[in-house]
This record gives sequence, C-alpha cells and structure tokens, in this order.
Amino acid sequence: MTSSVSLAQQQDPIVEAIVKEGTHHSQLKAYAFELLDVIGPRLVGTPQMMQAHNWVKEEYQKMGLEARNEAYGTWKAWERGTSQITMTAPRIKSLEGMQLAWSPETKKNGVEGEVVVLVDAQSKADFEAWLPSIKGKYILISALPPSGRPDYQWKEYATAESYEKMKKEREAIEQAWNQRITNTGYTAKELPKILEKAGAAGVVMSYWTGIMGANRIFGAQTTKVPTVDLAFEDYGLLYRLAEGGKSPRINVNVQSKDLGIAQTFNTIAELKGTEKADEYVILSAHLDSWDGGTGATDNGTGIITMMEATRILKQVLPNPKRTILIGNWGSEEQGLNGSRAFVADHPELVDKIQVVFNQDNGTGRIANIAGQGFLHAYDFLERWLSAVPKEYKKELKTHYPGSPSGGGSDHVSFVSKGIPGFMMSSLSWGYGNYTWHTNRDTADKIVFDDVQNNAILIAIMAYKASEEPELVPREKVNLPINDQGEQQQWPVSKEPQRNSNNY
Repeated sequence: MTSSVSLAQQQDPIVEAIVKEGTHHSQLKAYAFELLDVIGPRLVGTPQMMQAHNWVKEEYQKMGLEARNEAYGTWKAWERGTSQITMTAPRIKSLEGMQLAWSPETKKNGVEGEVVVLVDAQSKADFEAWLPSIKGKYILISALPPSGRPDYQWKEYATAESYEKMKKEREAIEQAWNQRITNTGYTAKELPKILEKAGAAGVVMSYWTGIMGANRIFGAQTTKVPTVDLAFEDYGLLYRLAEGGKSPRINVNVQSKDLGIAQTFNTIAELKGTEKADEYVILSAHLDSWDGGTGATDNGTGIITMMEATRILKQVLPNPKRTILIGNWGSEEQGLNGSRAFVADHPELVDKIQVVFNQDNGTGRIANIAGQGFLHAYDFLERWLSAVPKEYKKELKTHYPGSPSGGGSDHVSFVSKGIPGFMMSSLSWGYGNYTWHTNRDTADKIVFDDVQNNAILIAIMAYKASEEPELVPREKVNLPINDQGEQQQWPVSKEPQRNSNNY
C-alpha cells in the first residue's frame, strides 16, 4: 500500500486486499484479448454475440460463480463477411469502407455501377421524376463537408478569418443537404428503402465523425441491395468526380449471411451472499456493440471492468453479506433492451436491489458520479467512496442529488423503477469522436492503467454496498420546473423491444 492510504483505510483489510489483488494479479489484458481480439464485435443477433455470452458465462463459472444466459427475446440474425469496394472509373482504386450491419450481400464478384449524387430536387414530384434514372446506379446520400481536417487543426493552424469562413461554409452545406433530404418527401431513414425500390444498385454514405479515419458504422435500412459506408477521403473523391461530370464507377463486393432469427440473452452471474442473500448489489455493463470496430471502449471496457471487479471480490470477499449480481446486458445499442427486459422479467427483485453501478462510456478513469435524483445519495455514496484510497479517486467529482437520467445507458432501466442506479462516468480520451460507434473502436485504444483503477474502485464500492447494515433509502428529490414552466417528471419505465420487427 502507498503512503497516501489513510489510517482508516489501512485498518480495513478487505480494502487493502482488493487493492493488492487488483494491482498485482490483474486479468484485464487477458479478458480484453479474448473478448475483443478473438471474439470481436458483438452485434445483437450475430454468432459472435452468442459466442461472447457463452465466453462470459464460462469465465464467471471458472471463478466459482453461478452464471447463466437468460433469454428475453429474438432479433434478426446476421453475420458480417468481407467488404471490397473498388473504383473502376475514371481510374482503378481500392476504396476504404465497409457494409453496414445487416446489409444484404452482393453476388460473388460484386456489382458494378455508376455513382451519382442524390438529386437536389425542389419538390417530392421532382424527386419522383428523377427516380427512374437511378436504376443500376449507386447513390451518394451524405453531404460532403468542405474540409477533411479536424477542427483542432483548423484552430491551431488557420487564420481566424479562414477558420470562420470554413465553419460558415460547412454550416451552409449541412443546411442545404438537410433541405435536399426534406425535399424528397422522405426522412433520411426512409430514403435508402425508396432508392432500393427504384432499382438502385446500392446506397453509399459517409458518417464521418470529424476525425481523420473515424466513421460511425450503424445498421442498413436496405434489404435487397447493399448499403456501404466509405471513409471521408474516398467518399469525397467519388462525390467530386460525380459532380464534376466524370461518371465514376465502383464495384461493390460485400459478403454476409442472413441467418434468420436468433434468440437474445442477458448473461447473469451471481456471487452469492450470506446474511442477506436475497438482496443485491448489481454490477452493470452491456456486452453488445456495434460492429465497425470491435466494441473496445463501447463497451468492452465496461465488461472487463466488471469481470475484474468480480474476480477480485471472489478472491478477497468470497462470502459477501449481499449477493453481488453481474448483469452483462444484450442489445443496449438498440434501446437498453437487455437491461429493460431484466427489470421487467424480475419484478421480485425491484425492492431488493441495494444499488446498481453501471459503466459504459469508454476507457478513462471514473471521473464523475451523479446522484441521479436520489435525495440521500450523498449519504451512502460518500460513505462508500470514503473507503476508496485517494489515488483511485483523486480526479473523481460528485454531484448530489442530481437529476435522473432519461436515457443513455443501462442504469436508466433501474433508475426509472426507483432503484438507485449510478453511471460511473469516465474521462473522455476522445471517446465521442474517436471510438463511440466507430470503425476505430479497437483494443489498442484501451488505457489499461485507467481500467485497472476503475475495477479496484468499483470492487471497493461494491464491497461496502454489500456490507451496508440496511438497504439504502430511495426517496427522490422534487424535480425542478422546466423551461416551459412545467413540473419535471421522473423517467417512465419503458418496455424492452423483444424482437427486431420495425427496427
């Protein structure tokens, strides 16, 4: 132990043992390797998601915990294959891109076609008149910003006048493109289906984050022709060639498998309690991910943090007072479906849950905890945090009592039921632009020192919460008046989406 640990903390042998175990015997890198490099991305309904459920279950069983895969619904089943996108005219060039999740496959050698930009129609009638011309063509449906350089470079190197000019140009392009979409008479989500129906060879987009090389990869709306996302640089190339009258052509060869329908699961593990075994401390993280990268910081780091915290507790505190339940949720990315299903399917637990600690937003050290609108959150959270050695919380800020979250991550599924659930919010490390739902969310982005810090902190807090004499109070604050002069309301508990119909 370092000298910064207080006398009170030194006198708690469990805290000392947690720190020692987490520091000297960490399994975080081994967990990350198996989950992220071997299994890979974990899109709901894919074989890899099922592989992840089974691997997590087996790891908890190896620790000596009870673990199970708990079914709660179904989802469309699909498996990603290769994406090969080549510009064939006016010259040959391999393009950087990939098919979106659930995209249909092409024939074996791909489909070639001309690339055109979505028409700048003045009305729905104009748009409908244009549609017959797109048969066999690939349609670009994203705006093209004026610069492929990130804002931080503009701020550092450009003149103030040049930077302001670029920003105004970018804003004008965005507004004009939004109007172009509106003028079709369809939403951005509906548009790919309309283009597909009109005979397009495929849909091409670029969901650029503003950072070189980072694109967000979500799901396709087409069901017969492919939807692909291209890197900003290659998308811009095609866009300029098409607008310049050079009639670019591409060959899109994307392979995937439509596997029908698959069951969806939560993986639940339990370190059984003794004196109050029917009361629960929940460690929460979602196992699923989008699949442009490997879901490393969203939310592989949350999963391995909870696994490591549990492993530490099993070594140090094999017989806690309360049961420590680990929820590895499915389909968070489609609307908190796994955790919502768990709450809905286990009404007998609602009044027996002491606290939920949820981790979901990246690889950084836990830096913020808000009270989520629970009137007495200060009392019990600060009591538990006081047991954490200073070096593991030196940047941690708290805000009490706070307001309840209405969305964002799995703690909301519990908060909406009046259960004390808290987001263990991390330092950014560029999460929003670099890794959140992007093709760059890979294992090399993990900062293991920070994740180790988090596993130790959460293990100590879970220990203290499990040993608390009584269940903590759940009184809620009176929420303030909103800008419209209306009384704000506690979030309403929502039902999970248990299948992919209409998704």
